[in-house]
Amino acid sequence: MLLPYSVIDSLTPDQVRTWEAHFSPEAGGQRRPAVEEGIWRRTQDPANAEQSGWTEDESGRRRVVHYRLHYGLDRTQPMDRLVLEEMYLYVSWLAPAAEIDDHRRDLNQWLTDGRWKPIGNEDGSWRRGDLYATITEHTVHPQDERADRDTPEGFASIDVTIRSEDYTLTRASRNLPWDVLAGGMRVKDQRGNPTYADDLSGLLDHLPFVVEAGCGTSIEAGIPPLHWLHEVYRVTARAGNDLTQGYAFTLAPADDILIKEVLTDTARKVDDMVKMFGSLVLAEPTIAHRALNAFHEAGHMVGPVATHNFDRLLARAGLEEAFMRRYDQRTPHMPFPDDAKSLLVIGLHADRRKIQARARALGLKVFYLDTEGVTENGVYKPYPIEGAQDGDVVVRAEATPALLHLAGLLNVNV
Repeated sequence: MLLPYSVIDSLTPDQVRTWEAHFSPEAGGQRRPAVEEGIWRRTQDPANAEQSGWTEDESGRRRVVHYRLHYGLDRTQPMDRLVLEEMYLYVSWLAPAAEIDDHRRDLNQWLTDGRWKPIGNEDGSWRRGDLYATITEHTVHPQDERADRDTPEGFASIDVTIRSEDYTLTRASRNLPWDVLAGGMRVKDQRGNPTYADDLSGLLDHLPFVVEAGCGTSIEAGIPPLHWLHEVYRVTARAGNDLTQGYAFTLAPADDILIKEVLTDTARKVDDMVKMFGSLVLAEPTIAHRALNAFHEAGHMVGPVATHNFDRLLARAGLEEAFMRRYDQRTPHMPFPDDAKSLLVIGLHADRRKIQARARALGLKVFYLDTEGVTENGVYKPYPIEGAQDGDVVVRAEATPALLHLAGLLNVNV
């Protein structure tokens, strides 16, 4: 496989201007919007027994995934194109030693099937085009030694790193998924008893409002939902049609096909990996985004929009973003204006609740705009808001029609 790798073969002049204004290094500062990064760590614990398969006799497995994809514009062709410039993928398993041995044999076969070539005298390193693969086995993983973490008896570790040529990470970046692991599991909120309403008319008694935006408006713009990445990186297997049942973690090396896909069908798998970023560059702000900007200009909405999205659609609609996405359990400071009376949370579910908790502590009324479900392949699957509490109001509706109705109530032109 050769880099740079084409993601979108031809960008329009407007798309190039969007890139330069919102995704280039000059546009994002420390946020680096042209770098897509993800981390998942899955362990077996009594608290996640249903998803991890933990029992008294089956415990100690672990899987860590860390990826970084660097994008840019290639202007060497007649038409500017979006390309993947650099790639980094790291997967680590901790499992019974016999399973690790079996997985090493599988990896060797996949390297052969994918036509990867050993690199000189380097033990455990291979190359295919501009990509390098490195395999390292550990009786005790160095990160477990670093954290003074015990290795279960009879267990071993194996790490696979696939990266572009000359790609390096700082020690802090390499340690990031392990620092997240050391932070412990995410503790689910205990849901209260929110009130349900047909529309957002209740906001009229709590103006002006601040907005926290999840992926709901992005999905309406044609960007895949977060669980697309879970499936691409084989993080979980769906437990059933009801999303409240959760997902079964991928923890056994024999069940993990991610590295097999990358090693044996590299280009097709990379196409899957870059689909999310390609879709957000092609996406345009929706009527919902424009409605939020209109509310802000009219003074009904105040402050920056707290967001966990990396699609830049809110900024492209003219709004200031307060970027909240982190991999640990901390949440950056959110500046609530002194005159704010409420928080409107749009399309946000489980794991980003601290903004809402801070709003309640300041005496703000919390409203949720959320369908509380997703439709996949024509099948509706319930997905209730995890953190809704007593006194909150939930409007179970899609963002665009609900915000347009609110615009009518406020006499705001969208």
